[in-house]
Amino acid sequence: MPIELAKALGAALPPMDYTWNEDALILYALGAGIGLDADPTSPEVLQYTYENGLKALPTFGVVPSFPALMGLMSVPGMSFNPMMLLHGEQYLEILRRPVPTSARTRSEGTVKAIYDKGKGALVIIEVTTTADDGSPLFRNEFGIFLRGEGGFGGEPGPAAGNEPPARAPDAVVETPTTARQALLYRLSGDKNPLHADPGFAKLGGFDRPILHGLCTFANVGRAVIQACAGNDPTRFQSIRVRFVRPVMPGETIVTEMWDAGGGTILLRARTKEKDTVVISNAKATLAPA
Repeated sequence: MPIELAKALGAALPPMDYTWNEDALILYALGAGIGLDADPTSPEVLQYTYENGLKALPTFGVVPSFPALMGLMSVPGMSFNPMMLLHGEQYLEILRRPVPTSARTRSEGTVKAIYDKGKGALVIIEVTTTADDGSPLFRNEFGIFLRGEGGFGGEPGPAAGNEPPARAPDAVVETPTTARQALLYRLSGDKNPLHADPGFAKLGGFDRPILHGLCTFANVGRAVIQACAGNDPTRFQSIRVRFVRPVMPGETIVTEMWDAGGGTILLRARTKEKDTVVISNAKATLAPA
């Protein structure tokens, strides 16, 4: 059924409540692969995995708002096969630094934009997560690509941008994943069977379950913190990425970074084993030290 812009654009998603504590932050960090590439007792690992002096890996900011996406199926003017849904883009902005180690929150989202990409529709869902004291914590934009839902006559949307310069990167960080990485990451809230069940993976067009795009996103974010922010996660302000291809659990994510000045880092990520680009047109911003 074609998308009805007049009904869908600007529609509100049902609000979602979410509570986290130190254990949730530690589980998220372990699910992202913290400690696989370094001494697990080192300060750069323990800051994310030990309650004494715990800091949030800031890409955790996608987790409280992720359940709001479940409301996409109920948006008026939109009817689609959920198996044809792909996570195409992601923007995260940290509105309160440092990220608190525990909070009770509410996330409220709206359909911000819908673009006609010909073979599919790109739906931008904007979600703001607010603490119970009313202070904003995160702003997310989820770019959801609906295969087969294009051709409805909408605008194509802006160009991707954030192209890296034609020179060697200023920094490169490799982060390994394990064969069971997706099984651990899914405990942070994204239990899409595409990441665990071989049958569902085949229905989605994959030979086997794939790693969550947001797990790759977490690895790219921590690569920026490690290489460009002196391992200080409180300097992390925002990140925007475009998901190109999935990472398979067990592959190594290679994040390439170019310093564009003023705290802006341009990014690209690929897999080491296949030299396949998995994240492109990406940018992170850092606060001054």
